[in-house]
Amino acid sequence: GVQSHLQALLSLYKLFCPEQVSITLPGKTKTYFKNSEGPWKAAITAVRQRNQGISPLSQAKFLGTLQPRSKPTRKRKWNAQLVIPASSSNTSNLEEAGEEDSVSLYSTDVSLPVEQLQTFPQLLQNIHRLEFPAQMGSVLTSPLLLHYMNCAQEESIYLRLYYWMGQMLQEECTWCVVDNPNEEEFKSFLETIYKAECFLQEGFSACEEFLYKTLPLWDGFCCRSEILRLVSWIPLSSFSDIKSYLYDPLAQLFFTSSIYFKCSVLECLKELLQNWLNCNVIQVDSEFSS
Repeated sequence: GVQSHLQALLSLYKLFCPEQVSITLPGKTKTYFKNSEGPWKAAITAVRQRNQGISPLSQAKFLGTLQPRSKPTRKRKWNAQLVIPASSSNTSNLEEAGEEDSVSLYSTDVSLPVEQLQTFPQLLQNIHRLEFPAQMGSVLTSPLLLHYMNCAQEESIYLRLYYWMGQMLQEECTWCVVDNPNEEEFKSFLETIYKAECFLQEGFSACEEFLYKTLPLWDGFCCRSEILRLVSWIPLSSFSDIKSYLYDPLAQLFFTSSIYFKCSVLECLKELLQNWLNCNVIQVDSEFSS
C-alpha cells in the first residue's frame, strides 16, 4: 500500500534523479528530510546577530530548537548525571550490606554495586561481578570504573556510554542551542570528557562524531580551550576524512582569527600528532612482542 515515508523518499530521489523514478507521485508530501543548508544559515545568522545585537529567534527557527512559550525551559541537572547513583536492584540491600563484615565485598555469589567500590584491590577481586550504574555519565568521574573499561573492553558498556554522551553533546552544544543557560556546565562537561580521555589514553567515538558534525558551525570562541583539547584526542583515520572534517573547518577559522587562536590551534595539532605517535608505538610494540 501507499506509505507516506516511502513516498517522501521517492520524491527526494525524483528531485535529484528524475530518470530513476518512473511512477507518479502526489504533488504534496509531508517533509521527512530537513534542508541540509539549515545549520549553515543558522551559523551565519548567529554571527550577524552577535555583531548587531539582534534577538536570536531566527536562529532557533533554523535549528528547530524554538519551543512554544507555554512550555517551561528545561534545566538539566548536570551534577546528578555525573554522580554514581545507588543501583536499583540493590538499593534495598545497601543498609544490610553495610552492617556485614568487609569481607563480604569479596564474595562471588552476588553482583557488586559500583557505589560500594572504594579501592583498587576491591576492583580486582570483584571485576567479574560489577553492576554498572544506570547513569553512564558517572563512569567519567570514577577512576576505578575507567580502569574497568580499559581492561574489560565490554562492547555493551561502550555502546551505553556512546549513546548517552552523543545525546548530551548534541542537546547541550553551546553554539547549536539558542540562549543556552547551561554554558558553564557544558564547559565543565567537556572538561570531564577530556580528563577521562587522558586517563584512558584514547578518544571517545561519540566525542569524535560530535566534533566532526559541529566544527563546521563552530565560531572559534565558544568553549575554545575545551574543544581544542578534545580535538587532540581524535583517533587516527584516513587523510581524506581528517582533511574534510577537521583541517578544513579549522583552517577557515585559522586564517581569520587572532594570533592567540592560531597558536592554540597549532598547539592542539601538535598534541594530536603526539597522541597518534604514542598510540602507534603501543600498537607496534604489541605486534612485535606477539
